Amino acid sequence: MTKTTSSFIWMLGIVISVSAVLSCKTNDPRSTEEWKALFNGKNLDNWIPKIYHHDVGDNYENTFRVVGDRIQINYDGYDKFDNRYGHLFYDQSFSSYHLKFQYRFINQFMEDAPSFTYRNSGVMFHSQAPQTILKEQDWPISVEYQMLADWEKEPNRATGNMCSPGTEVYYEGKMDPRHCISSSSDSYQWHEWVEADLIVYEDSLVIHKVNGNEVLRYTKPQIGGGVANGFDPKVKIDGMLLKEGYIGLQSEGQGVEFKDIWIREH
Repeated sequence: MTKTTSSFIWMLGIVISVSAVLSCKTNDPRSTEEWKALFNGKNLDNWIPKIYHHDVGDNYENTFRVVGDRIQINYDGYDKFDNRYGHLFYDQSFSSYHLKFQYRFINQFMEDAPSFTYRNSGVMFHSQAPQTILKEQDWPISVEYQMLADWEKEPNRATGNMCSPGTEVYYEGKMDPRHCISSSSDSYQWHEWVEADLIVYEDSLVIHKVNGNEVLRYTKPQIGGGVANGFDPKVKIDGMLLKEGYIGLQSEGQGVEFKDIWIREH
């Protein structure tokens, strides 16, 4: 090998290394000013809890807490779950945006919680404001990016699905009457960290991604349908397209944790 060839290979190695570093930074939301962290990694500043049977702002038995660099939903202070479906809302409404986060389940489940909530959680969006959710309202009127993990009875459960408490969506060009629409994602173990992307264009288009792959898309999110109960009738205006709303992390009796929650408005 000549000295010239050796120098060329050495320089090529540097170029490849620099390119790899720049590529990693480009894929990291923290590398651009366009992205905003919704969770500061230290406390729950700017987040508002609302739990069924409790007033807005009451974080019953420290359900929502910070553990390390994660927001954790934990029930170690509970005697009974007692249908205390809860949500932790960011205190700002968003309309058109790209939301990124990571989640995984923890090995904790309230035995008196409904079986459908096992290894099940979600992120609500286009939700009504937490201040408008009544004390005895179970779920907020919202759309949900549903998260599932597999288990012995259901070994192949897709994640990144859509559920619709008090809402409806158009799927494949027509109104879909189902409360939940399954995605095309792979199935993941409960303890695996999963990367999620939610891309929302007001009331026109919603895209779900799992680990970088698109798994579901639908259109025209709007108020309608059932499932949500105990709401103020003034809030549920069936047929009203949802152009904006609040983002909330769900608690349904299954322990779960979130980290790296970022948003970029567009």
